[in-house]
Amino acid sequence: FVKKNIPCLGIEPTDSTADKAQKIGVPVLRKFFGKKLAQMLSKKKKKADLIIGNNVFAHVPDINDFTKGLKLLLKPKGVITLEFPHLMQLIKHKQFDTIYHEHFSYLSLFTVKKIFERVGLKIFNVEEIDTHGGSLRIYGCHKNNKRKITSKVNLLLKKEKINGLQKIQTYKNFQIKADKIKNDLLNFLIIQKNKGKKVAAYGAAAKGNTLLNYAGIKKDLISFVCDGAIAKQGQFMPGSHIPIVQPNFLKKNKIDYLLILPWNISNEIKEQNSKLKKYGVRFLVAVPNLKIL
Repeated sequence: FVKKNIPCLGIEPTDSTADKAQKIGVPVLRKFFGKKLAQMLSKKKKKADLIIGNNVFAHVPDINDFTKGLKLLLKPKGVITLEFPHLMQLIKHKQFDTIYHEHFSYLSLFTVKKIFERVGLKIFNVEEIDTHGGSLRIYGCHKNNKRKITSKVNLLLKKEKINGLQKIQTYKNFQIKADKIKNDLLNFLIIQKNKGKKVAAYGAAAKGNTLLNYAGIKKDLISFVCDGAIAKQGQFMPGSHIPIVQPNFLKKNKIDYLLILPWNISNEIKEQNSKLKKYGVRFLVAVPNLKIL
C-alpha cells in the first residue's frame, strides 16, 4: 500500500512491531482496536474501504467489541478480510498444542457468522488456507451491501456440521485424543532414554511449550531445543526449563532424534537440517500423531 501510495493506517499496540512497521514507512496508531477507537477514527473521517486483520481476531479479549469497531470503521461499500486458525482443523488434526494464553477464541465459520450478524455485518466469501495448520480467510461487508454470498460459505457451514462442530461430544472426545498424543510421546522418550539414545527438539514455539508442559517433559528426556531466533537463544523453555540453543549446536552435539515442535513447518525444518541424516539423526513430530518423518 505504501509503495503504491494508497492511504493506509496500521493499528498496533505492540511497540516492537509498530517500530518495524514505521521503519518501512507504514503509519501506525499505537492503540488496541475496538469500538471506542473506531468511533474516534470515524469522527475524524478515517473510515476504510478495506480492513485487514490477519491472526488478530482470535487474540482479542472482547471479540464482540472488536467486531462493533469493524462495523463502525467500514465504509458503506467496504470489505473486511480476517484470517484465523480454523477450529475444525484444530479438532480434526488434534492440534491441542495451539491452545495457549494469547488465543482468546477458537473460531468456526458458524460462530464468526453469528458474531458478524449481531452487529449488522455479513460474510460473503470464505477461503480455506494452510496457515497455522489450517486457517480461514473470511470476507465481510455491511449486511445491506448488495454483494452476493458465494456458495463456498454454505458449503463450509455444512462441512463444519458434518464434522460435529455443533455437538458437545466432539469437544469431549478431544480430551481423549490429546491424552493419547501426550502418552505416545512420553512412552517414546522414555524408551529412547532407556536405550541410551539422545533426543533434542527444534523450534522454541508457543505450541511446543504447550506440548512439553502438558506432557510434563523436562531436560532429562529432551536435552535441548534449537531455535534460529537470537532473542530466544541462551534462554530456557518456560515451565520445562529445557535450554534453548542456536541451530549450530546440532553439529557439535550428537543426537539420535530431533523432535520438531512447530509441526506446521516440519518440512522446512527437515530441509534446513537435512545434513543431519548423514549422522543417522531421525526427525519426528508428535502432533497429530507420533511419526518418524
